[in-house]
Amino acid sequence: MRYVAIGDSFTEGVGDALPDGGVRGWADRLAAGLSARLAERGEPLQYANLAVRGRLLHPIVTDQLEAALALDPAPDLLTLNGGGNDMLRPGVRLDRLLRLTEHAIHRCAESGVRLVLLSGADPTAHLPLGGLVQRRATYLTAGLTDLSTRHAVTLVNVFGDRELRARGYWAADRLHLNSRGHERVAGLVLHSLGFAQAPATDPPGDLGPGGGLGADARYYREHVLPWIHRRLRGRSSGDERAAKHPAWNLVAPTEPTGAR
Repeated sequence: MRYVAIGDSFTEGVGDALPDGGVRGWADRLAAGLSARLAERGEPLQYANLAVRGRLLHPIVTDQLEAALALDPAPDLLTLNGGGNDMLRPGVRLDRLLRLTEHAIHRCAESGVRLVLLSGADPTAHLPLGGLVQRRATYLTAGLTDLSTRHAVTLVNVFGDRELRARGYWAADRLHLNSRGHERVAGLVLHSLGFAQAPATDPPGDLGPGGGLGADARYYREHVLPWIHRRLRGRSSGDERAAKHPAWNLVAPTEPTGAR
Protein backbone atom coordinates (compact mmCIF):
# COMPACT_ATOMS: atom_id res chain seq x y z
CA MET A 1 0.00 0.00 0.00
CA ARG A 2 1.09 3.56 -0.73
CA TYR A 3 -0.46 6.20 1.56
CA VAL A 4 -0.09 9.99 1.15
CA ALA A 5 -1.42 12.70 3.49
CA ILE A 6 -2.18 16.29 2.49
CA GLY A 7 -3.32 19.21 4.63
CA ASP A 8 -2.16 21.86 7.07
CA SER A 9 -0.65 21.83 10.59
CA PHE A 10 -3.15 19.22 11.79
CA THR A 11 -1.84 16.69 9.26
CA GLU A 12 1.76 17.86 9.49
CA GLY A 13 1.59 17.00 13.19
CA VAL A 14 2.05 20.32 15.00
CA GLY A 15 1.65 19.80 18.75
CA ASP A 16 3.08 16.27 18.68
CA ALA A 17 6.70 17.23 19.21
CA LEU A 18 9.72 14.98 18.67
CA PRO A 19 12.98 15.27 20.66
CA ASP A 20 14.83 16.62 17.60
CA GLY A 21 12.42 19.55 17.23
CA GLY A 22 10.37 17.97 14.47
CA VAL A 23 6.77 16.84 14.74
CA ARG A 24 5.11 13.45 14.41
CA GLY A 25 1.31 13.70 14.26
CA TRP A 26 -1.65 11.49 13.55
CA ALA A 27 -0.74 10.82 9.91
CA ASP A 28 2.71 9.48 10.88
CA ARG A 29 1.05 7.43 13.62
CA LEU A 30 -1.55 6.17 11.14
CA ALA A 31 1.24 5.12 8.77
CA ALA A 32 2.87 3.17 11.60
CA GLY A 33 -0.43 1.47 12.42
CA LEU A 34 -1.12 0.60 8.80
CA SER A 35 2.40 -0.78 8.43
CA ALA A 36 1.92 -2.99 11.49
CA ARG A 37 -1.37 -4.38 10.13
CA LEU A 38 -0.04 -4.91 6.61
CA ALA A 39 3.06 -6.66 7.94
CA GLU A 40 0.74 -9.38 9.24
CA ARG A 41 -0.08 -10.07 5.57
CA GLY A 42 3.54 -9.73 4.45
CA GLU A 43 2.81 -6.41 2.72
CA PRO A 44 4.97 -3.25 3.02
CA LEU A 45 3.69 0.31 3.42
CA GLN A 46 5.11 3.37 1.68
CA TYR A 47 4.17 6.76 3.07
CA ALA A 48 4.44 10.42 2.04
CA ASN A 49 3.20 13.54 3.85
CA LEU A 50 2.88 16.78 1.87
CA ALA A 51 1.06 18.78 4.57
CA VAL A 52 2.47 22.17 5.60
CA ARG A 53 1.30 24.26 8.54
CA GLY A 54 -0.62 27.43 7.79
CA ARG A 55 -1.87 26.31 4.39
CA LEU A 56 -5.31 27.37 3.21
CA LEU A 57 -7.59 24.85 1.55
CA HIS A 58 -7.11 26.11 -2.01
CA PRO A 59 -3.36 25.33 -2.20
CA ILE A 60 -4.00 22.03 -0.39
CA VAL A 61 -6.47 20.78 -3.02
CA THR A 62 -4.48 22.21 -5.92
CA ASP A 63 -0.73 22.20 -5.28
CA GLN A 64 -0.57 19.45 -2.65
CA LEU A 65 -3.22 17.24 -4.22
CA GLU A 66 -1.68 17.37 -7.69
CA ALA A 67 1.78 16.66 -6.25
CA ALA A 68 0.32 13.69 -4.35
CA LEU A 69 -1.41 12.28 -7.42
CA ALA A 70 1.80 12.73 -9.43
CA LEU A 71 3.87 10.56 -7.06
CA ASP A 72 5.47 7.61 -8.81
CA PRO A 73 4.22 4.98 -8.22
CA ALA A 74 0.74 6.42 -7.72
CA PRO A 75 -0.84 6.38 -4.25
CA ASP A 76 -3.52 3.90 -3.22
CA LEU A 77 -4.82 5.91 -0.25
CA LEU A 78 -4.97 9.67 0.34
CA THR A 79 -6.16 11.52 3.43
CA LEU A 80 -7.34 15.13 3.22
CA ASN A 81 -8.09 17.66 5.92
CA GLY A 82 -8.16 21.40 5.42
CA GLY A 83 -10.12 24.58 5.95
CA GLY A 84 -9.13 25.23 9.55
CA ASN A 85 -6.93 28.19 8.63
CA ASP A 86 -9.62 29.54 6.30
CA MET A 87 -12.16 29.52 9.13
CA LEU A 88 -9.93 31.76 11.27
CA ARG A 89 -10.07 34.50 8.63
CA PRO A 90 -12.83 37.11 8.26
CA GLY A 91 -15.04 36.82 5.21
CA VAL A 92 -14.41 33.11 4.64
CA ARG A 93 -16.83 31.51 2.15
CA LEU A 94 -17.72 28.13 3.59
CA ASP A 95 -19.57 27.10 0.43
CA ARG A 96 -16.33 27.68 -1.49
CA LEU A 97 -14.47 25.36 0.89
CA LEU A 98 -17.02 22.64 0.18
CA ARG A 99 -16.67 23.16 -3.57
CA LEU A 100 -12.91 22.85 -3.25
CA THR A 101 -13.34 19.62 -1.30
CA GLU A 102 -15.70 18.26 -3.96
CA HIS A 103 -13.04 19.06 -6.57
CA ALA A 104 -10.59 16.91 -4.59
CA ILE A 105 -13.14 14.09 -4.46
CA HIS A 106 -13.52 14.18 -8.25
CA ARG A 107 -9.75 14.29 -8.85
CA CYS A 108 -9.13 11.27 -6.62
CA ALA A 109 -11.97 9.34 -8.27
CA GLU A 110 -10.54 10.12 -11.71
CA SER A 111 -7.14 8.89 -10.57
CA GLY A 112 -8.41 5.71 -8.94
CA VAL A 113 -7.13 6.77 -5.50
CA ARG A 114 -9.13 6.03 -2.36
CA LEU A 115 -9.84 9.29 -0.52
CA VAL A 116 -10.49 9.59 3.20
CA LEU A 117 -11.74 12.97 4.42
CA LEU A 118 -11.20 14.17 7.98
CA SER A 119 -12.92 16.99 9.80
CA GLY A 120 -10.62 18.76 12.26
CA ALA A 121 -10.82 18.28 16.02
CA ASP A 122 -12.91 20.82 17.96
CA PRO A 123 -10.72 23.26 19.96
CA THR A 124 -13.40 25.92 20.31
CA ALA A 125 -14.08 25.54 24.04
CA HIS A 126 -10.55 26.83 24.69
CA LEU A 127 -10.24 29.53 21.99
CA PRO A 128 -10.96 33.26 21.88
CA LEU A 129 -14.01 33.74 19.61
CA GLY A 130 -14.53 30.00 19.91
CA GLY A 131 -18.28 30.29 19.35
CA LEU A 132 -17.78 31.83 15.90
CA VAL A 133 -15.24 29.17 14.90
CA GLN A 134 -17.53 26.41 16.18
CA ARG A 135 -20.47 27.64 14.10
CA ARG A 136 -18.30 27.68 10.99
CA ALA A 137 -16.80 24.27 11.74
CA THR A 138 -20.24 22.78 12.42
CA TYR A 139 -21.47 24.03 9.04
CA LEU A 140 -18.37 22.74 7.26
CA THR A 141 -18.56 19.32 8.95
CA ALA A 142 -22.23 18.98 7.96
CA GLY A 143 -21.24 19.82 4.39
CA LEU A 144 -18.45 17.23 4.45
CA THR A 145 -20.93 14.66 5.74
CA ASP A 146 -23.22 15.40 2.82
CA LEU A 147 -20.36 15.21 0.30
CA SER A 148 -19.09 11.93 1.71
CA THR A 149 -22.56 10.40 1.50
CA ARG A 150 -23.25 11.57 -2.04
CA HIS A 151 -19.87 10.46 -3.36
CA ALA A 152 -19.43 7.31 -1.22
CA VAL A 153 -16.23 8.66 0.36
CA THR A 154 -15.07 7.77 3.88
CA LEU A 155 -15.34 10.66 6.36
CA VAL A 156 -13.69 10.47 9.76
CA ASN A 157 -15.68 12.94 11.87
CA VAL A 158 -12.97 14.02 14.28
CA PHE A 159 -14.92 17.22 15.01
CA GLY A 160 -17.72 15.09 16.42
CA ASP A 161 -15.46 13.12 18.77
CA ARG A 162 -16.53 14.61 22.10
CA GLU A 163 -13.66 13.13 24.08
CA LEU A 164 -11.13 15.10 22.04
CA ARG A 165 -12.68 18.31 23.36
CA ALA A 166 -11.13 17.64 26.79
CA ARG A 167 -8.29 20.03 27.60
CA GLY A 168 -5.84 17.20 28.21
CA TYR A 169 -5.72 16.40 24.49
CA TRP A 170 -4.57 19.90 23.50
CA ALA A 171 -1.19 21.60 23.25
CA ALA A 172 -0.34 24.86 25.00
CA ASP A 173 -1.45 26.96 22.03
CA ARG A 174 -5.01 25.59 22.49
CA LEU A 175 -5.31 25.22 18.70
CA HIS A 176 -3.33 22.03 18.03
CA LEU A 177 -3.65 18.58 19.54
CA ASN A 178 -0.85 17.23 21.72
CA SER A 179 0.65 13.75 21.39
CA ARG A 180 -2.31 12.04 23.06
CA GLY A 181 -4.71 13.89 20.80
CA HIS A 182 -2.83 12.92 17.64
CA GLU A 183 -2.66 9.33 18.89
CA ARG A 184 -6.43 9.26 19.28
CA VAL A 185 -7.03 10.66 15.79
CA ALA A 186 -4.78 7.96 14.31
CA GLY A 187 -6.89 5.39 16.13
CA LEU A 188 -10.09 6.88 14.75
CA VAL A 189 -8.78 6.65 11.19
CA LEU A 190 -7.45 3.11 11.66
CA HIS A 191 -10.90 2.14 12.89
CA SER A 192 -12.64 3.80 9.94
CA LEU A 193 -10.41 1.82 7.56
CA GLY A 194 -11.26 -1.44 9.30
CA PHE A 195 -7.78 -2.03 10.74
CA ALA A 196 -8.54 -1.54 14.45
CA GLN A 197 -11.27 -1.30 17.02
CA ALA A 198 -12.58 2.13 17.97
CA PRO A 199 -10.24 3.92 20.41
CA ALA A 200 -11.16 3.36 24.03
CA THR A 201 -12.54 6.18 26.12
CA ASP A 202 -9.62 7.12 28.35
CA PRO A 203 -9.79 10.82 29.27
CA PRO A 204 -6.30 12.19 30.05
CA GLY A 205 -7.56 14.40 32.86
CA ASP A 206 -8.12 18.13 33.09
CA LEU A 207 -4.63 19.08 31.94
CA GLY A 208 -3.41 21.25 29.12
CA PRO A 209 -4.77 24.72 28.25
CA GLY A 210 -6.17 26.73 31.11
CA GLY A 211 -5.07 27.47 34.64
CA GLY A 212 -6.23 30.93 35.68
CA LEU A 213 -5.45 34.55 34.82
CA GLY A 214 -1.67 34.10 34.80
CA ALA A 215 -1.88 31.20 32.38
CA ASP A 216 -4.31 33.12 30.19
CA ALA A 217 -2.01 36.15 30.06
CA ARG A 218 0.91 33.93 29.09
CA TYR A 219 -1.21 32.22 26.45
CA TYR A 220 -2.16 35.54 24.81
CA ARG A 221 1.45 36.76 24.96
CA GLU A 222 3.04 33.58 23.60
CA HIS A 223 0.44 32.40 21.09
CA VAL A 224 -2.35 34.87 20.25
CA LEU A 225 -0.25 38.03 19.75
CA PRO A 226 2.32 36.32 17.47
CA TRP A 227 -0.58 34.97 15.37
CA ILE A 228 -2.07 38.48 15.08
CA HIS A 229 1.32 39.93 14.10
CA ARG A 230 1.69 37.34 11.33
CA ARG A 231 -1.77 38.16 10.00
CA LEU A 232 -1.03 41.90 9.98
CA ARG A 233 2.17 41.26 8.00
CA GLY A 234 0.44 38.84 5.63
CA ARG A 235 2.66 36.02 6.82
CA SER A 236 1.98 32.38 7.68
CA SER A 237 3.63 29.96 10.08
CA GLY A 238 4.31 27.76 7.06
CA ASP A 239 6.14 30.35 4.96
CA GLU A 240 9.45 28.96 3.68
CA ARG A 241 8.54 25.49 4.96
CA ALA A 242 8.56 22.38 2.80
CA ALA A 243 6.72 19.10 3.27
CA LYS A 244 8.42 16.78 5.74
CA HIS A 245 7.98 13.60 3.68
CA PRO A 246 7.67 14.73 0.03
CA ALA A 247 8.55 11.33 -1.47
CA TRP A 248 7.72 7.71 -0.68
CA ASN A 249 9.29 6.37 2.52
CA LEU A 250 9.14 2.72 3.56
CA VAL A 251 7.58 2.57 7.04
CA ALA A 252 8.90 -0.07 9.42
CA PRO A 253 6.08 -2.18 10.95
CA THR A 254 6.27 -0.88 14.52
CA GLU A 255 3.12 -0.80 16.63
CA PRO A 256 2.05 2.75 17.57
CA THR A 257 1.04 3.32 21.19
CA GLY A 258 -2.66 2.78 21.77
CA ALA A 259 -3.42 1.55 18.26
CA ARG A 260 -5.11 -1.70 19.30
